[in-house]
This record gives sequence, structure tokens and C-alpha cells, in this order.
Amino acid sequence: MSTILIEYYLWIKAAHIISVICWMVGLFYLPRLFVYHVETSDIKSVQYNTFLIMEMKLLHYIMKPALIASWIFGILLVFTPGVIDWGLYWPWIKLMSLVILTYYHFYLNITYKNFLNFNNVKTGRYFRFLNEVPTILLIVIVLSVIIKPF
Repeated sequence: MSTILIEYYLWIKAAHIISVICWMVGLFYLPRLFVYHVETSDIKSVQYNTFLIMEMKLLHYIMKPALIASWIFGILLVFTPGVIDWGLYWPWIKLMSLVILTYYHFYLNITYKNFLNFNNVKTGRYFRFLNEVPTILLIVIVLSVIIKPF
């Protein structure tokens, strides 16, 4: 198994980066949709339902597959010999950030369901603030992996 992982390392790494980019796009865009959605005053309007459709398609057709692919390719990279030294701190920082990012993804899914069930109580300002979470985590992850400061 490790021979195959070494042989296809660059392909796995490329697939991981592509899937992470797709996932991050969704994580950046969905809270922005929530901002516009919450500012729609009439929950029975066509616009409100249009946001529900956009959010559902983003979650289920882009974000969920990208999340799964990111984890699969990331785990394959973890098991590739010589890629990660678990004696250093940077892989643990990345892993912790990734777990938080994954939790954030599921939180966005719950938030979508609140809109779907007309139970949203959050404001546009809240979602604007929430939109900064993936940016901060992305910076932490990229710096951890590229610079390996610890």
C-alpha cells in the first residue's frame, strides 16, 4: 500500500489541493448567501425560496463532496511514508484547525436547516462575522503546512 501511495503522491496531493479549494469556496460563499437570505424580509417570497435552493445545491453538490474528498486525499497523504513527522507541532495544529473547519461546515448545514424550517434567529451582522472563520483557519493551515513554524 505504501508503495502505491509514494508512486501516486503528487496526484494525491494535487487532488487534495483541488478538493480543498472547492470546499473553501463553499465555506466562504455560504455565509454570504445567509447574509442576503436573512435580509429577505418575506419568508414566503420567491427570493427566500431561491436562496434555499442555492444554499441546498451549494451544500449538497459542491461542499459535501469536496469535504469528503479533502478528508480522503488528506488521509492518504497522512499515510504516505515520509510526508508527515508527527513529532513536530505543525501537523497537530493543522489537524486541530481542520477539525474546527469541519465542525464549521456542519454548523453551516444546521444553519441552512434553520432557514429551511423558518427558525433562523441570527442577523446579517452575525453571518458577516461568521464569514471570517474560514479565512482565519485557512491562514493557520497554510502557514502550518508551508512554513512549518513549530
